[in-house]
Amino acid sequence: MAKTRTRYVCQECGRAFPKALGRCPQCGAWDRMVEEILEEPKTALGHASVHGLGGFSIPKRLSEIEGETEDRIPVPLAEFARVLGGGVVPGSIVLVGGDPGIGKSTLMLQMTMEMAAQQRVLYISGEESERQIKMRAARLLRGAQGKLDALPDELYLVTETNLDTILAHVQAVNPRLLVIDSIQTVYRPEMESSAGSISQVRESASRLRELAKTSGIAVFVVGHVTKEGVIAGPRVLEHIVDTVLYLEGDRYQAYRLLRSVKNRFGATSEVGVFEMQERGMIEVANPSADFLAERMVNAPGSAIVVTMEGTRPLLVEIQGLTSQTQFGNARRTPNGVDFNRLLLIAAVLSRRLNLRLAEQDIFVNVVGGLRIAEPAADLAVAMAITSSIRDQPIRADLVLIGELGLSGELRMVSQMQARLREAASLGFKEAIVPRRLGQKEPWPKGIAVQETRSLAEALKLALLP
Repeated sequence: MAKTRTRYVCQECGRAFPKALGRCPQCGAWDRMVEEILEEPKTALGHASVHGLGGFSIPKRLSEIEGETEDRIPVPLAEFARVLGGGVVPGSIVLVGGDPGIGKSTLMLQMTMEMAAQQRVLYISGEESERQIKMRAARLLRGAQGKLDALPDELYLVTETNLDTILAHVQAVNPRLLVIDSIQTVYRPEMESSAGSISQVRESASRLRELAKTSGIAVFVVGHVTKEGVIAGPRVLEHIVDTVLYLEGDRYQAYRLLRSVKNRFGATSEVGVFEMQERGMIEVANPSADFLAERMVNAPGSAIVVTMEGTRPLLVEIQGLTSQTQFGNARRTPNGVDFNRLLLIAAVLSRRLNLRLAEQDIFVNVVGGLRIAEPAADLAVAMAITSSIRDQPIRADLVLIGELGLSGELRMVSQMQARLREAASLGFKEAIVPRRLGQKEPWPKGIAVQETRSLAEALKLALLP
C-alpha cells in the first residue's frame, strides 16, 4: 500500500511547508494555508516513481538538435491568433482564464469549431453535458458569418473528468488540438483530494503538459478566476503552462478583451477585442473606432489617449468628473485606471496647478471596459479632471500622450511613433506629447505634434476658452 504524507500549501504562491502557518513566510499572505495529502507510490525497487517528459533523456549539443522553427497551426479567428502570436504552436499548453460567465466556453467552442474544419479537435467538458454543448454549437453556427456551412466532422466531444480516461480518449482519437474545460473539474483517481484542490489542479496540469510536450498536441486549458482576480489554484499553475490568456470585460458591457499576460511564443500584453452577441463572439477589427463611436464631442471631462496593448495602439476615451463632496472625505473612484495612480495625479493637480480637489469627489472612467496600466495615460487623466472642474472642453481633434511626474513635468513614453500614426489614421489633427531630448526621427505626417515640458504648458494648449 502506498505511503501518505501531509503538507500545507499556500494558495497564493504555491509554496509547501511541513506544518500549518498563519502567515506564509514566502509571500506574506495570511490564512491561506490548506492541507494536502500526498501519496508516494512505490516502484519495484522501493523508490518513489519519477515522472519525466518522455522516458530516457540524453544531453545533446545545441547544434545537433533538429528543428529551428515550428509551423504554427492557423487560427481562423484573427484576434485570437494575434494574442497567441500568430497561431497555435504544436506541443504548447495554453491556459485561458476569466470570470464566471464572461464567455470562456463560448470563445473556446467557437475557436475549435472553426479550427476543426482543417484538423482534428477533441473537446473535453467537465461542467456541461454533451447536449448543452451541441445546442451552443448550433447557435454559434448560425452566427459564423458564412465561415461554416455545417457542424465540422473533425470536432469530437466528450464529457469526462477522470484524467486517466481523458488520456485514453486522447490516444484513441489522436487529435491535433485538445481543449479541457475546465481544469478545476479534472482529477487524478490515485490522489485522495477532491477535484479542484491545489494538488489536483497542479498534478493534472503537469500531466497535460507532459502530454503536450511528448505528443506534439496543442492543449488549451480553461481555468476559473477567484474573487481576488487570479486563476483558481496556486500560482505555480501559471508557471506550468506556456501561455496565459485572460478574458476580461464587464458582463454588462458588450466588449470582451482577450489579453496575453504570459507567452513563450509571442509578445506579452497583446490584446484581442471581441464583441459578445447573441450568436457568439464577434471580432472587432478596428477597436479604436468602436471605442470612440459614442463619444460626445466638446463635452467637458473627455480626453483621448493612445495606449499600447502589446504591439497594438488603441485610442481610448477617458472621462473625468468632479463633484462637490457631500461628506467629510472626498472620494476617488477610478474605473479602468489604477487607484493609486489616480491619487498621484490628483495630488499633482492640487499642488502644481492649485486646483482645489480636496473638496471634490473625483470619478475617472475608461470607456469600453478597457483597463489601462501604463503611465502614458497620465496626461489624459489629468486633463479630463481639469476639464471637468473648470467646465472647459478639450479640443475634439486632440490626443494626449505622456507620463506625469511629481513635479508636474511630462515624461516621454515608448512607441510614440506608432501611437501617433494610429491617431492620424483615425482623423485626429493634433497631439500633445512630452518634449524630446536631442535629435530624433521626424514625427509622422498628417498630425501636428506639440511638445510640452510641463503639465501647465499642456493645459494652455489643450483646453478651449
